[in-house]
Amino acid sequence: MILDPSDSTIYLRPLFNVEDTAIDTQDIVRSAAEAAIEMKATELTIIDVRGRTSFCDWFVLCNGTNSRQLAAIAEHIVQTFKRKHNAEPIGVEGGSTTKWVLLDLGDVIVHVFDQHQRGHYDLDGLWIDAPRIEPGDLGIENVPPEALGFALP
Repeated sequence: MILDPSDSTIYLRPLFNVEDTAIDTQDIVRSAAEAAIEMKATELTIIDVRGRTSFCDWFVLCNGTNSRQLAAIAEHIVQTFKRKHNAEPIGVEGGSTTKWVLLDLGDVIVHVFDQHQRGHYDLDGLWIDAPRIEPGDLGIENVPPEALGFALP
């Protein structure tokens, strides 16, 4: 699959006192997915919702096995976003005692779930008609099979 980056540039509030920074949203998706994989997230799913919703272009969904891992995955994604893109997330909801952390990275929304919460909210089913993007399609190599499979509690 070849992705069309023609409509995938957003402007984010910079982390430091500089002018707005243009960032390709596929780079944000790639960074978020790589950061989740580094923290041993499971069931990584990348959903392209461009043209299907007005509030974002991409969802990155993944699971952690407990609340501490969810918080660690989310924090690593935020720190990677700051370091690589020199920008702050627009918002972060959830925390170390929750079973779902939502990261608003502009046109990319990252959901880090407890496996049971993910099934309860069923975002995968809600966006069943939207294309799923494989990590390899974004240039992410050597993805361990457990990152794409289910984590058993």
